[in-house]
Amino acid sequence: MNDEHVVEPQEQDVDILFFEIGAGLFGTDASQVLRIDRSLPEDITLPELGPLHRGNRALVFDTPEGEGHLKVDTVRGVRSIPVTQLRRMPPTAGAAPYAVGVCLDEAHTVLLIDLVETARTQGTQGRH
Repeated sequence: MNDEHVVEPQEQDVDILFFEIGAGLFGTDASQVLRIDRSLPEDITLPELGPLHRGNRALVFDTPEGEGHLKVDTVRGVRSIPVTQLRRMPPTAGAAPYAVGVCLDEAHTVLLIDLVETARTQGTQGRH
């Protein structure tokens, strides 16, 4: 066999779903999202990320207790992001448990949210 045509492994990408809460842009691993639905009053909110403008959408995701629903204002879409543009949140940062890292997205740094952890953080709040 000729080794001249060895294909180098491509840089690994992660699909990130971008969404807005208030004036903030956030992201989550798209594989956590089952679907996008209309929100209901009992859905999870994260006031510390900013006040919702409309909150009429919800990201639906699986938790050990059943489905979780996080209210968001806008879903921006899904993009493949190279792993090299993702950074884990350092434990010393003192961030909320659901804040797992950041995405270096062009001129912005986007906070990455673990949806399952949002349900744990909110305790009994939110639809499950």
